[in-house]
Amino acid sequence: MASHRKPRPGGTTAAGIRTPALATAALTSIAMLSQTAEAAPGADHTRPSLEEVEKKVDDLYRQAESATEKYDAAKERTGKERGHVDALRQEVARRTDSLNKAREELGSFAAAQYRTGAAAPSTATFLLANDPQDYFDQTQLMNRLTTREKSAVDAYIGDQAATMKKRREAAESLQTLTTSQQDLQTAKTTVQKKLASARELLSQLTAQEKARLAQIEQAKQQEAARKAAELAKQQAAARAKQQSSSSGSSSSGSGGSTSTGSTGSTSSGSSGSSGSSSSYDTKAEKALAFARAQIGKPYVWGATGPGSYDCSGLTQAAWKAAGVALPRTTYDQVNAGTTVSLADARPGDLIFFYDDISHVGLYIGNGMMIHAPKPGAYVREESVYYGGESIIHSVVRPG
Repeated sequence: MASHRKPRPGGTTAAGIRTPALATAALTSIAMLSQTAEAAPGADHTRPSLEEVEKKVDDLYRQAESATEKYDAAKERTGKERGHVDALRQEVARRTDSLNKAREELGSFAAAQYRTGAAAPSTATFLLANDPQDYFDQTQLMNRLTTREKSAVDAYIGDQAATMKKRREAAESLQTLTTSQQDLQTAKTTVQKKLASARELLSQLTAQEKARLAQIEQAKQQEAARKAAELAKQQAAARAKQQSSSSGSSSSGSGGSTSTGSTGSTSSGSSGSSGSSSSYDTKAEKALAFARAQIGKPYVWGATGPGSYDCSGLTQAAWKAAGVALPRTTYDQVNAGTTVSLADARPGDLIFFYDDISHVGLYIGNGMMIHAPKPGAYVREESVYYGGESIIHSVVRPG
């Protein structure tokens, strides 16, 4: 994720300091630096700048969060498949029991025919046949069976076919479950490697360099706050213009329905009638109240509360508190509502980040949001421009 940290004095590292990149590339750069220094003393200009190191570590954290969303998706899929496999196994066991009972009943009929001297095919041949229906067709046994016996044969054939089908389904579902578990482990390993690489990069820095990074972060946060204030002014102006237009339309006597039905596209996020707007606002207030109560809790990848959250886990839990069921991952949440412009964003809307939609926050108004930033950080309020304007992907209104 992009930078989220507040600076600390001296040579300490702020909690959740955001620093990007490919650990391997960064460590390689540091190694190359050492080699260059030995070959040409004083050539410190070849050392990666703090801005470059910060970007590399920042990229690592973002990649870790992207892997976290993949982990969440695999975890959810694994849970569903495990439940499906368990249900199929229970169904196979039930049908196998029914098949055994039908086989026993057919065996008793064959034994009775044998005792009476009736001509009948071998019970063993029948029970071992790959396709009992073909066996009966070929021997015309059905013509010599009573109604009750025919019913038992039909039940046996049906149970055998259904049991074989369920066994195939169980095997296929088990294979899907195995694949999901492998995806889960891959995503988990990826997250752990990215975080370890980020920590390794940061450990290479001196106290002075860490203090300098804190200053860089502070400058970013100041710029993010400035842009948030600009967005707040734009939204306030849009609301004032919409209200003025609405009042003028109402006083013109041309019909009140025009003023209420056309406000959605020009207001700062209102859509549809005032009734639906009020309903959304009520739910959004509940979602925001829940999110605010989570401020200070740690980001933990894969977590959905109550003690910790990842980004999509927080937004899902917040809207659940408002009675709205959101999907688990950012990839699905982005499709769980109506897309609006950032200028029209309303409190409660979901704001997504990056081209791969790997991060999400809950908009609270005035250019600010509540989000679970990244591993090592805590749920907090922050400018929607915390990582720059270019990373904002879209805004979605749940519903």
